[in-house]
Amino acid sequence: MLPDRLSDFVTLSVSVFIESLPFVFLGILLSIVVQVWLPPTLIERVLPRRPALRRAALSLLGVLLPVCECGNVPLARGLILRGFTPAEALTFLLAAPILNPVTIITTYQAFGWDHGILVARILGGFVIANLVGWVFSRHPRQHEILTPQFEASCRHAAAGGDHDHEHDHDAHLGEDGEARANAGSLAGLSRRTRTRLRRSALSFAEESSAMLPALAVGSGVAGAIQVGVPRETLLLLGSHPLLSVLALVALAFIISICSNVDAFFIMSFGSTFMPGGIVAFLVFGAMMDIKMLALLRTTFTTRTLLQLLAIIGLCSIAIGWGVNLVA
Repeated sequence: MLPDRLSDFVTLSVSVFIESLPFVFLGILLSIVVQVWLPPTLIERVLPRRPALRRAALSLLGVLLPVCECGNVPLARGLILRGFTPAEALTFLLAAPILNPVTIITTYQAFGWDHGILVARILGGFVIANLVGWVFSRHPRQHEILTPQFEASCRHAAAGGDHDHEHDHDAHLGEDGEARANAGSLAGLSRRTRTRLRRSALSFAEESSAMLPALAVGSGVAGAIQVGVPRETLLLLGSHPLLSVLALVALAFIISICSNVDAFFIMSFGSTFMPGGIVAFLVFGAMMDIKMLALLRTTFTTRTLLQLLAIIGLCSIAIGWGVNLVA
């Protein structure tokens, strides 16, 4: 028999890992679709050209992609590999866990229109994501936002890889006459499909090998802190306008719960904590927690993550405090 605290640690860590795993795989598959299977200019054609409008449109992309925050990390990596700037990918990454139909529906089911919690969560997520996108778009050297390893992967993707090889081969086939060209086009189509399948398999293996260890570490740390920090300590702070916000932001960071189900978790705290604390929990936790930090470390530098943590944290606290002052 395991000691109680060790048993709790294992249970909490494994539950966070298992809860997140399907969304990570879904995110990886969507990332592969974006990188390998979509026509090169499809997304670019439908997005506005002005940077602010482009980031606003990207932040609404989550409406079409009901994936929680951990699943959006590989998808955001796929966008950067596809040629989007890190600032644009960050805007999508932070907004999508909140502005997606599953999160909106579960939040409505938990709170309805009570105290404006649903509206504050949607608007808060949209504003913070676009603010972060604007801040990082001002960085003069976008590549310095990324880790050296991932930045090297982006350079390799930009160089073309197998894609150029496909076109070279097709051009060579075109020199052998019409009959052979028709047969060659069918063969070429089959060859391109096989090439894309091979690239998809390689991308799945690469993304899984990058994401799963980070997810395991993040889940373990989240489980350890939940065991080490008594939840009763946080509950004592629930009736203060500012301290209730700070307490639930800290709780969101520690427990690392999925944004698709976090509304049901925090609903049980509704009678203890002020509405602003609930809003801060729902906004901050969907964008940043221990598990997310571990996943994001595969893509962004430590300096970038600290800046993200500061901006998202301060904005979430300000929104929650404001809601408490007018509630």
